[in-house]
Formats: sequence, C-alpha cells, structure tokens
Amino acid sequence: MKRYKYSTFADYVNKFSRKRILVIGDLLLDQYIWGSVSRISPEAPVPVVWVQKEDFMPGGACNVASNLAEFGARVMLAGVIGKDARGEILKSRLRERNIAIEGVFADGERPTSQKTRVIAHSQQVVRIDREGTDAVGKSLTKKIIDYVRQNIRAIDGIVLEDYGKGIITPALLGPVVSLARKHGKIVAVDPKENHFSYYKGISVVTPNHHEAARAVGFPLENTADIEKAGERLLKKLKADNVLITLGEKGMMLFGRSGKPHRIPTLAQEVFDVSGAGDTVIAVYTLSVVCGASSLAAAHIANCAAGIVVGKVGVAVVNKKELLTKLRQVTGRKGL
Repeated sequence: MKRYKYSTFADYVNKFSRKRILVIGDLLLDQYIWGSVSRISPEAPVPVVWVQKEDFMPGGACNVASNLAEFGARVMLAGVIGKDARGEILKSRLRERNIAIEGVFADGERPTSQKTRVIAHSQQVVRIDREGTDAVGKSLTKKIIDYVRQNIRAIDGIVLEDYGKGIITPALLGPVVSLARKHGKIVAVDPKENHFSYYKGISVVTPNHHEAARAVGFPLENTADIEKAGERLLKKLKADNVLITLGEKGMMLFGRSGKPHRIPTLAQEVFDVSGAGDTVIAVYTLSVVCGASSLAAAHIANCAAGIVVGKVGVAVVNKKELLTKLRQVTGRKGL
C-alpha cells in the first residue's frame, strides 16, 4: 500500500486557498432554535420549549460552499431561492462567508427552502421543513447554465449538491457536465439516491452507504456487497471514481483501474454526523484540483470527516485543524 508523508498532504492543503470552486445545487437555510423544557403542554402530550436562542446558517449546497470557504478557497455558488425574507437572510449569511452569489437566482413562484430544528437540552425535539420540490423551470435552468458557461474557464472544479429540491435535473446536468469535460474540470457529485441516472460522465460521486445501497438495489451488508456496489456504480455512471462513505467503517474508493481501496475511519469520538458528507466532497474536490491523486484526496477527506463528526451540529473544518490532524495520523512513518 502506498504510504503518504505529512509534507505531501500539507502541500496540497496549503494550496487550497489558491483554487476557485463552483458549487451548484439546492440552497437551504438552516434555522436552529435552542431552548429548555420544564413541562408538558396541557393542550397536547408535547413538550413546551422555552426559547433561549436562535440562529440561521447556510444549509444544503450552501454548507459545502461554507466548507470550501473556510479553507480560503474562492467559492462561487449557483442555485435558486425564493423572493422572500428567508432568501434575503440566506444571501446575507453567504456574503458574510465571502461566497460569491451572482449565480443565485430568485424565483417568485417558489419559497426559499428552510429547515427549522428545535433543540432542547442538546436533544432535537422537532424539525420543521418549508420547501418547494418541483423542478426549476427552463428559464432559471438556462440562467444557471449560462452562468457556468461564462465562468467555466475561471474555475478549477464543480461540486454538484443534490438534495432533491428541484435544482439538479437532467436538463441542467447535461450541459454542465459537457462544459466541464470540454474544459478539463472535475465534476464531483453529492447524490440523491433516486437521481443516479442523472450523473453519467461525472468525475466522482460520493454516496453514503445507504444512498449507494438504494442506487444499486441491494443492501451493503459486508465488504463483498460494498465492492459489488462500487463497481456497478462506476460502470453505470461511467465515472472516474466512486467514493462510498461508510460511517464508523470509514470509506471505500473505486477507480477505473486497480482494486478498491478501503480507508479506515479516523474519528475518535462521534457526536454528530450532520454535514460530514459536505466536508468530504469539499475536501476531496479541493485536494484533487490541487494535484492530489484520487486516493490521496480520499485520505485527506477522510481525515477532515474524522474532525467534523466530533463537533456538534452542522460544522466545518478549518485549515489549522486539518493540518494538525494530518500530522497526527501520518506520524513518522507516514499514513
């Protein structure tokens, strides 16, 4: 097995801030309401939450953009929001993170998607979703494609974040993937399990084991199942790589040549897996555009995932944390 030294990984990570990544996908606004519970409602058998704090954070594809921006990468975002107060809040939060939003278009016919999580005593009590999931119309799809066409030469890679809210459609993906291939840009996809037929010709897809199982139609109960699923997805999508994330079991990377690579988890404590997939695809994509092989990129992304699951809530990893972790795991003999 190839061994990597810390200096090799650090060289890639230190180049992250020189790259420009375009993120296309479903834009969500995450609202968090924190409070405490001391009694049950007399109106129904539900807890009464006394609100103490609330906040809004960019979610969905916006969280991938936040992960990229945290490393200093220049991030461009493309998608659709509603012409509403939630959309304005989301744009404000994105500007705070220095994420370019010229590719974010407003649609008066649909709401800005929002997920509200009510948390009491560190436990999520309820989640409330407000969203529209109909496919985006031809006019807005064209605007996004035109935005990609105008900027394709200036970017180093594209991340497609599919949450099934109507942005990622065959009408969008066909031209975008074609443009990326023509100009030699990586296209990384964080998939929706019932949309795998959309993703043909992409560079890499990063399903978790549940998404991969649904995509191939059988459970992934052992290593043989995982290998069968990965090979099937490679062939079906004509992708360069498939990276299946396996939770506490790490990851498995499949490429067009050679055997699959099993990458063990580096998480020491797992508090929250929310957003771990966003971190994986962000770090993997940045690593590849900085010159890392798919295997080296998977190792770096795995290291970042090991950090983020040790944080509570949808969180991001910064450069200092990642370099520190990489130094720890590589040690004197390398990884």
